[in-house]
Amino acid sequence: METMRLSSRRMIEHFDIELLEEATAFLARLSEKSREKVLYNMRKARVLNDPELFKKLNEHIWEFRTLHGGTQLRFLAFWVQRGGQRSLVLATHGFVKKTSKVPEREIHRATQLRTQYLNKP
Repeated sequence: METMRLSSRRMIEHFDIELLEEATAFLARLSEKSREKVLYNMRKARVLNDPELFKKLNEHIWEFRTLHGGTQLRFLAFWVQRGGQRSLVLATHGFVKKTSKVPEREIHRATQLRTQYLNKP
């Protein structure tokens, strides 16, 4: 799977972020302003413990949250522990959230992508 790395070295970062192929593709389809806001919020989530930006949904899946122009943009993600390195958060895919609750099919998709990633040779 392809990944895209986000980095910003100005503040103390608690984890690294990479986007898997589906997340990168969704991000590329957004308008430039929406894309900038999503990336800004992801970088900000690395240094702040703010559930408005990064929230745990279940045992393994988290969501990056962005509200831009009245549209709720979400990227689901999971944590990967790396021996001796800062933890890694992998964003699996993105979607536009239309209801108050994250759709189960989106959580299921993130869980499938997590399993694929963790089981790859």
